[in-house]
Amino acid sequence: MTNPAMTRPTTGTLKVPGATLHYEKRGSGPVLLLIPGGAADAGLYEGMAADLATRYTVVSYDPRGLSRSPLDGPLTDQRVEVWSDDAHRLLELLSPDRDPCVLGSSSGAIVALDLLARHPERLRRVVAHEPPLLEVLDDPAPHRALFAEVRETFRERGASPAMARFSEGLGGRPAERATELPPEIQEMASRMHANLPVFLEHMLCPFSSTAPDIPALRRASNRLLLAVGRDSRDQQPLYGPATRLAELLPAKVEEFPGGHVGCTEHPKEFAKQLLTALADA
Repeated sequence: MTNPAMTRPTTGTLKVPGATLHYEKRGSGPVLLLIPGGAADAGLYEGMAADLATRYTVVSYDPRGLSRSPLDGPLTDQRVEVWSDDAHRLLELLSPDRDPCVLGSSSGAIVALDLLARHPERLRRVVAHEPPLLEVLDDPAPHRALFAEVRETFRERGASPAMARFSEGLGGRPAERATELPPEIQEMASRMHANLPVFLEHMLCPFSSTAPDIPALRRASNRLLLAVGRDSRDQQPLYGPATRLAELLPAKVEEFPGGHVGCTEHPKEFAKQLLTALADA
């Protein structure tokens, strides 16, 4: 049984160039940094944070420009390396003397990979869950076109039609509505909805078109686990980049429960498998 005092988060802020980051911390032991993806924030991992906090100091945060992490200036297209710098600064603050572990999901996995490429000596283990890095695919053009169409749909018709087109283009899995979100992350639903314009206009295309530093990742591949969702096998822009990276580096790839948001669909099972993967590092 988990101790509520150990799993209840404390919150803090960190001033970084151009923004102020909101972060949450719970548990004890070495730091495990959780990087959310898409329009999500620190609340994405709420369903599994308590289980992870039995072995780690679990740190989650709202990326810049999302939810409770305001920008200092106007919103522009977001850059992976800037978000990676933010994650590094959080680790310098909260884990200055020990090698932390990192989990990144979706666009957060793109950030985690950039962090590993640039600071491998600071990290013990990185789990990158379904980074949609289209440029590593053999034929990225149709997927690039879909993502651009989703952004254009947002510009012309708004967030809901854009997300519906995104879901359809990825194979017809129904988009999650707030009422369908697991109870643990219901509280994030309104924030996530408010973040959709940031994701659709300023993250989706810039992040997915980023080319990862393959030589740097190859040198650090012993610290990397690429993760994919069992239910994502037919979703090439989500499942495919991780398996392709596993071939290129090479690196280990492992299937996790659920699909692209397996950490919310099956939080207990996802956390259990993550803990096993980190223990093997």
